[in-house]
Amino acid sequence: MERILIPQKRADVLRRIMAKTAKALGCRLELNEDNEVVIDGDPYEEYNAKNVIQAFGRGFPMNTAYKLIDEGYFFKYINLKDVLRNEDQIRRIKARIIGSGGKAKEYVQGVSGASMAVYGNTIGLIGTNEQVEIAMGALKVLIDGGTHKKEMQTLEGIRRKYREGGAV
Repeated sequence: MERILIPQKRADVLRRIMAKTAKALGCRLELNEDNEVVIDGDPYEEYNAKNVIQAFGRGFPMNTAYKLIDEGYFFKYINLKDVLRNEDQIRRIKARIIGSGGKAKEYVQGVSGASMAVYGNTIGLIGTNEQVEIAMGALKVLIDGGTHKKEMQTLEGIRRKYREGGAV
């Protein structure tokens, strides 16, 4: 049995799709009043369900989170509170990651192939290991204060290394 806390807004959405989600994940799901999701099923299905629910809780649409059922997809997230000092820095970095009209976020997703969600104080990624690593390289540049130009160069460089078969 697994237990995961999710934000109130995400819990409200999950309540509406609970039966469909439980069926798709092959587990019994229960959502209590503290926004804790209780997952009960076969250990492998519980593991997959935990990843899917955690990704959903971090802002991904459920249909994107379902990709995690496939063994080739991974979920990784950065809690900006762990790497930045204050709320002003978090707000500024989130704005830089999203970009004007969402263009920076779209660019990272387009070049890396990973899906990205910016929710609360977290930045989440879903994709293959390669896709997630490419996107993480770009995010690290922006979090460390680099420019969008440097981020784009980093993305292209990492992607080129993967295409040539080299490890990053």
